[in-house]
Amino acid sequence: MLFVQLGLALSTGLFEQLGPLGTGWIRLVFAAALVLVIVRPRRAWFTRSSFLACVVLGAATSGMTLLFTLAIDRIPLGTAAALEFLGPLAVAVLRSRGRALLWPLIAAVGVVLLTEPWTGNIDPIGVLYALAAAACWAVYILCTQRVGDELSGVRGLAVSIPVAAVIASVIAAPSTIPLLTWEAALAGLGLAVLLPTVPFMLEIQALRRITAAAYGTLTSLEPAVALVIGLLLLHQVPGLLPVVGLALVIVAGIGVERSAGRTPTAPASATPASALIPAPTPPTEAAAAASGAGEAPLERGELRTGEPA
Repeated sequence: MLFVQLGLALSTGLFEQLGPLGTGWIRLVFAAALVLVIVRPRRAWFTRSSFLACVVLGAATSGMTLLFTLAIDRIPLGTAAALEFLGPLAVAVLRSRGRALLWPLIAAVGVVLLTEPWTGNIDPIGVLYALAAAACWAVYILCTQRVGDELSGVRGLAVSIPVAAVIASVIAAPSTIPLLTWEAALAGLGLAVLLPTVPFMLEIQALRRITAAAYGTLTSLEPAVALVIGLLLLHQVPGLLPVVGLALVIVAGIGVERSAGRTPTAPASATPASALIPAPTPPTEAAAAASGAGEAPLERGELRTGEPA
């Protein structure tokens, strides 16, 4: 999440030259090129359903990237991050099946304190952009789970990121290409490494090593990281009420994650088993009972997998 918020904060430096949409576009284009070089996708990896899931994931990634970039052009980074976090929070509430109804109310109070609508100082268009990015993030989570169930490792990124770049190109390339300079292109390449390339790949590795609850709790802290990054790099000093509101959103995120859950499904791969990590020899029943075998594995994309970590 540090890479995500750092990349977003540094992206604002290109807004004056390329605009928010152009900055989001150049990040996705370079990220797509990097992912294709690193992953080297093969047609045999994908089934029809997994490929379509990757395409939808790419559309969600593009919307999330462009809309959030538009949002931070109008409202503070910490506020935008807290509003965008309502997307995964909503998904977690739906998973809780009625066990987490208190947390959305706490989050709603937090949003009101964050935006302080009674002052008239918040840009309503920026708020709408952030909420639209939240909706894209919710779709992103659901699609990531589907892709993670069918594909191993970072193979899904080899389709989703290029699809996101193509969609962003249709929207922003015609107006941005005439504004490009070598300096802006190099800056865009560096930003693409910070976000989304490195965060997405690190996130997949993290999900293999920590529990879903731990991952969800850490992700819930992202608005706080955004607030600190905005303060240090962008000199965005929040008032007391917005800080309290952001804290309430974080508490709601942690609370609903503890209440929610997802029944794991066994991942299916389009590639032969020999192409993946060899499976160990199944233990005996006595050994399995002693070691606690049968514990449900962590699923990829439990809460989030761009703008990104």
